[in-house]
Amino acid sequence: MVVRLIESLLMCGEVAQIIVTRNIPEAIQMPESDRIVVLDNPQPKGFGENHNAAFEHCTQPFFCPLNPDISLQGNPFGTLLTELEKSGAVIAAPLVLAPGGAVEDSVRRFPTVASLLQKACGGQDGRYKLKLNAPVFHPDWVAGMFMLFRSADYARLGGFDPKFFLYYEDVDICVRARKVGLGLIVCPSVAVIHDARRDSHRSLRHLRWHLASMGRYFLKHWGRLPRGKN
Repeated sequence: MVVRLIESLLMCGEVAQIIVTRNIPEAIQMPESDRIVVLDNPQPKGFGENHNAAFEHCTQPFFCPLNPDISLQGNPFGTLLTELEKSGAVIAAPLVLAPGGAVEDSVRRFPTVASLLQKACGGQDGRYKLKLNAPVFHPDWVAGMFMLFRSADYARLGGFDPKFFLYYEDVDICVRARKVGLGLIVCPSVAVIHDARRDSHRSLRHLRWHLASMGRYFLKHWGRLPRGKN
């Protein structure tokens, strides 16, 4: 899966550097390219800590955390970079599709206790209803599987909060961006495929991480949350 993504990234002219983190020891037959930097962890790290460590090796003006289960549909970077510059936003993201073509719930309103209770009772879950090729959109937050930053902005925000081992670190960085007046955009004119694992629905360990991160998020951002433009 990750090899396929690397091969796709190497075909994108805007991508001058690919930083691959092996969180656990594994053999990956990667293509040979001087654009690839490989980091091997002596012990597993969390999502945010891994990306922060990768950022320390970033030599480019833009930084794009990507999940290995993302598949590109063509080259999304030209459009994302153009819209990022045009909008002045701090984060740009594509529309994310499931393998079957359905729009994933990767763009949402900030979660609140009330919204989570409503979701648990079968109500609205906070997602925006977006369609492919819709206009550029300013949401509350976007999922961390594909987030394009200017490197200067990522550094300004201090990267992801490593205290979130897994889950909610993407919500947190979007909240922090909003609180200092930085916007974010979704560009539905470009899309990527996400082969989601939904581990928190199947694994007790992932469910514990999810609940712990949820609690940390509410303790950190209790009170009024900033809102997107749309």
